[in-house]
Amino acid sequence: MPGSVLLIEDEPNIIEAISFILSRDGWRVDTHSNGIDAVDIVRQKAPDVLILDVMLPGRSGYDILRDLRDDPQTADLPVLMLTARGQAKDRELAERTGANQFMTKPFSNAEVLDAVRALSAA
Repeated sequence: MPGSVLLIEDEPNIIEAISFILSRDGWRVDTHSNGIDAVDIVRQKAPDVLILDVMLPGRSGYDILRDLRDDPQTADLPVLMLTARGQAKDRELAERTGANQFMTKPFSNAEVLDAVRALSAA
């Protein structure tokens, strides 16, 4: 059964698209668009799945994820990282930082939905 997703992304069209697909599938979607206070927002919202953009205003998704993995409260949170850069080094850094899945923009609606479903079931 779908739960809650927190989407931390700064591009309005991506926020709208992902929110729409997930909401239509029954997920409750909260959004946030900057990196400065993202860790606090994750703690407040306590989502079942986090979708985290790599490049955010104020702080990178990698730095945010490092903080989340260092905190016992959020260490096991399933995280899907999104990036516009899909080079191997970006994927490796995401994996080393603790991302559960990594997706390159542009992506299909089905890819996002499948990834969120898989992460919530894990």
